[in-house]
Amino acid sequence: MIPAIELRDLTKVYRTVRALDGVDLEVPQGSVYGFLGPNGAGKTTALRILSGLSRPTSGSAHVLGNDTTLHPDQVRGVIGFLPDVPGFYSWMTGEEFLRLSGRLFGLSGRVLDQRVGALLDLAGLSGVETKVGGYSRGMRQRLGVAQALINAPRVLMLDEPTSALDPIGRRDVLDMIAGLAGRTTVFFSTHILSDVERVCDRVAILHRGRLAAQASIDDLKARHGIHKVRLTVRGPARELAAVLQSAPWATHVEHPEDDCLELSVQDLAAAQVAIPREIAALGIGLRRLEAVELSLEDVFVDLVGSGLP
Repeated sequence: MIPAIELRDLTKVYRTVRALDGVDLEVPQGSVYGFLGPNGAGKTTALRILSGLSRPTSGSAHVLGNDTTLHPDQVRGVIGFLPDVPGFYSWMTGEEFLRLSGRLFGLSGRVLDQRVGALLDLAGLSGVETKVGGYSRGMRQRLGVAQALINAPRVLMLDEPTSALDPIGRRDVLDMIAGLAGRTTVFFSTHILSDVERVCDRVAILHRGRLAAQASIDDLKARHGIHKVRLTVRGPARELAAVLQSAPWATHVEHPEDDCLELSVQDLAAAQVAIPREIAALGIGLRRLEAVELSLEDVFVDLVGSGLP
C-alpha cells in the first residue's frame, strides 16, 4: 500500500534560511499522525508544500502517490486542509458555510444535504443557528475541521488545530480528530505534546527543519532508551543531585523540592543499583525510589534540547 504522505529529501530555502533540510517521512494510510515540533521548526512549511500552496526548493512530496508539484490538481482532490488561522464568513451560519464549501467541490442535492448534516453532527454544531461571527474559538475550529472534511478527503491535514484553544475547546477538537481514526488519514502539526500523546498512533519530531525522529509513540519511547526515576529522601537533596548529575547513566536531573529528585537515565538497572549507594555514602535516608513511565515529553525534550544541529 502506498503511503498517504511521502517526503523524500524535502528541502525549502527562503533566501538564507533552510526551513526544511532534507526531510524524509512516510505516513501510513489510515493513521492519526502527529507532526511535532517547536514553533519555527518547519511544520507549516511542510504542510504548505503538501497542500500545493508552496513548492519545494528540492526533493519531493507525494500524497497518495501524487507529486504535489507535478500533479497539484490530483492532490487537491484527495486532501482536506485546515490552516493554522482559518478564515470564515462571519455573517453565515455553520450550515450555510458548509453548504458553500460543498458546492465549491461540486456537491449538490441529497449528497450535499447528507454530507453537511453528518459533519455538523461530528462537529457538535447541529441545530446551532448562531452566525459564525458569534462562535467561540473552539466552535470555529470544529467548523474548520468539518469544512476540511466536506469533500470526503482521503488525507486530512491540520496545522496547529488546538494551539489557541482553551482546555474545553482543545478537548472537543481532539475528540473530533480521534473520531476520524480508521476513516481517513489525519496528519496534524502541533507543538502541544499532550495532544499528540492523546490521539496519535504515530509521530514525527521536527527540529530546525530536520527530522529528529519518527515512529509509533511506544516504539519511540522504547527506542530512545530514556527512563525516568523519581526518589524521595530524608534530608536535603541538593548534594545528591550534584553527584547524580555527573553519573554516566544520568542524562538530566531535576530538583523540584528539597527532598525530591527526578532523573532521566539511560540505564535503569545501573541507576537502581547506584542511587542507594550514593545516598548511603552521603548519609541521607532513602524514603522512596520508583521508576516512572516515560512520556513523549521526555523524549521530545531530550531530542530537541540536546543541541541537535
